[in-house]
Amino acid sequence: MTVFTQQLKDLQRLAFKVSPAAQLITGDRVMLDCNEAFLELFGYPREELLGQLTLLIYPSQADYKTIGNRSRNWLLCSKTGSYSDERFMQHKNGEVFWARSQGYTLTPDDPFKLMVWHFERLDRAHHATVDLTPREREVSMHIVNGLTCKEVARKLAISHRTVEVHRARLMKKLQAKNSAELVSKIIFVD
Repeated sequence: MTVFTQQLKDLQRLAFKVSPAAQLITGDRVMLDCNEAFLELFGYPREELLGQLTLLIYPSQADYKTIGNRSRNWLLCSKTGSYSDERFMQHKNGEVFWARSQGYTLTPDDPFKLMVWHFERLDRAHHATVDLTPREREVSMHIVNGLTCKEVARKLAISHRTVEVHRARLMKKLQAKNSAELVSKIIFVD
């Protein structure tokens, strides 16, 4: 290997490591490598991620399975080799957050064999199949993270009664019978 070739490889490795975009390389949904921005986004040290299933950064096993099936099917039918969506992800501290993800397969015949992913944290949720107001989206993000109506009210600087009204509307729109079902439906709404 020439000195130039080695320098180029070193530069490429450095560019990946310090890129401001959170990037992850997976092989069959196992985390093979990630950059510093990814570690910061998800709150894990490198040694706790590498070799683990990406299930670790999903809020639930059901979400991991549903999104996995959807993305794999898309990649098998797509000629672009890329997939993107907006979804809930989970930080090491348990916080669930809304993120945009983009994946690129390097092995189109077996999409999950080798992929590169990019993640971006979004400030507010977008629910494609449910018509939520911006405030309902905002309230839903706090509910998913376990806040009570009074805690949400303090965070948003509104009355807890107003939060209760938004919560009731969310329950009606998502057809949830109780709080646990509401959280589940907020997380799994596509």
